[in-house]
Amino acid sequence: MHEVGVLLQVVKTVEKFAKVNNIINIDTLVIQIGELSSMVPRYVKACYPAAVDGTLLENTKLEIEILPGNGICKGCNTVFNILENKGKCPKCNKNDWDLLCGREFMIKEIIAC
Repeated sequence: MHEVGVLLQVVKTVEKFAKVNNIINIDTLVIQIGELSSMVPRYVKACYPAAVDGTLLENTKLEIEILPGNGICKGCNTVFNILENKGKCPKCNKNDWDLLCGREFMIKEIIAC
């Protein structure tokens, strides 16, 4: 479960940002995870309390936004959700596409008190 290690890095990044910007209290941390990412949202949620224990983020809420895994068909240029369509273009039924988004893992927002 690599989520713990990634979350520990997120905590370090947020704490550094808070220090540079004189933020003392953080209410909510918003993270975006692509649905094709190697990060599993339920594991991130489960690991979060351990990752923030004893840190500036200890009493923060975690919000996770899931970003769609979209591709563009090389045959007909249709943009479609790769998972919903099982990797095949819904328009021409080809499975030859380029990934547009869906592998992201980003800190979107730090909401201070």
